[in-house]
Amino acid sequence: MDAVDGKILDLLEADGRATLSELASATGLSVSAVQSRVQKLEKRGVIGGYKAVVDPEKRGLEIGAFVAVTPLDYAQEALIPEKLKDIDGIVSCDSIAGAPSFMLTVRVASPGKLEELLNLIHRTVPVSTETTMILKRYFSK
Repeated sequence: MDAVDGKILDLLEADGRATLSELASATGLSVSAVQSRVQKLEKRGVIGGYKAVVDPEKRGLEIGAFVAVTPLDYAQEALIPEKLKDIDGIVSCDSIAGAPSFMLTVRVASPGKLEELLNLIHRTVPVSTETTMILKRYFSK
């Protein structure tokens, strides 16, 4: 990957709907050269897909929180992400360093829905949790 690929990635991260013509103009390459580079980045897995960025609050998911997850049985630790991945409200699950093993990012409609989600997590996997509510996001990249 070179600086031009980096520029293409920066442009696509800023606007995933940028046209090949726009990318070509911004990089000084031909449309076909940009298309070839984008296809190579996709094939190598550098570009994993394209998606719409939706404002969760405008979608009705006004409560955001981080949930630190600590296994009660470390013999089952590796199974936790797989068991949680299809639960509505869990946006992401990251393995982290420190006492908790995982950090979940969650989005729900209300404090009551957050409580329901936490109860579901506890019924699904043997863990302890510590929840930190998000008050305001200043930026996201």
